[in-house]
Amino acid sequence: MLFRTQKALLLLEKCGSFAVRETEVYKPGSGELLVKVHATSLNPFDWKIQKYGFAVEQFPAILGMDIAGEVEEIGDGVTGFKKGDRVFSHGVLENKHASFQQYTLTWASATAKIPDDWTYDQLGGLPVVLSTAYIGLYNTSPHGLGYLPPNAPENRGKYAGTPIVILGGSSSVGQIALQLARLSGFSPIITTASEKHTEYLKSLGATHVIDRNLTGSAIVAEIRKTTGGHKIFRVYDTISSAETQRIGLDILASQGQLMTTLPVAVDVPKDKTVSMVYAGPRTAENIKLVEELYHHLITGFLEEGVVKPNNVEVLPNGLAGIEGGLTRMAADQISALKLIAHPQETI
Repeated sequence: MLFRTQKALLLLEKCGSFAVRETEVYKPGSGELLVKVHATSLNPFDWKIQKYGFAVEQFPAILGMDIAGEVEEIGDGVTGFKKGDRVFSHGVLENKHASFQQYTLTWASATAKIPDDWTYDQLGGLPVVLSTAYIGLYNTSPHGLGYLPPNAPENRGKYAGTPIVILGGSSSVGQIALQLARLSGFSPIITTASEKHTEYLKSLGATHVIDRNLTGSAIVAEIRKTTGGHKIFRVYDTISSAETQRIGLDILASQGQLMTTLPVAVDVPKDKTVSMVYAGPRTAENIKLVEELYHHLITGFLEEGVVKPNNVEVLPNGLAGIEGGLTRMAADQISALKLIAHPQETI
């Protein structure tokens, strides 16, 4: 019998079904926080793990990587946090650090405090897309596009006059990438999206929104016209279908780099490279960048209003509502918002 239990959403076996079950509440180790999860969001990765059976080998498994909640317990060696602090963090696919449960562990060095004016729901959808956008833009190649991050006053606006193309501006990662591109000063900031999202994406930083329903050749022509023939050496494809990858490669000049969020699905010319961003917060190539972002930068960005989370929809029934949300995502029924679940509301 477990001494202290909580409710968690378990993926019972590879490609299997989900079920809400009782499981343990973890004890924070050195440098860790135990967080009471008030809001977590659903990501495409979650339904793909269930459907295709990749990334997770230990079952039953707890999925989810977006954590927003309050500090419940503090591990040895942790400073700067106290019980009750409102925080958010990017988890990992390991049961004790995943988010589809009522309590989880985070690394204090990669946990940020929630500003007073922001809610758990708003920040519950931010961590994964924030990390993915930030690492994709600012990590060194091939892990990212290699731009200098806006981590000091002299790096804000650094890329004025440098065009950037972010394919899929209305995607969750695309929305954050647009805001970061504006913070870095890129101009023009060109994206693709459905026309209905044009004004919203311009409010986030896009200077030009090209209709994603145009043919690939028409999109490439519009981008070249917008840049006045300026060569493009880096493109961030936040959709990463075979079609958008082909468009990205067509946009690039020789020796250019395409950053994707999904594996390479097309033939790549010898004079161009394609790299897939991996936003794991504890991998060797990411850890320094992630800890600087969460521990020193993102709370200030939110307070200043230069980064705003995606719009959200809250699902009913706590953890039990997640499976229905994943079904909607798999059916491509969600656009320009994040689905949020409240683990504490699970019956």
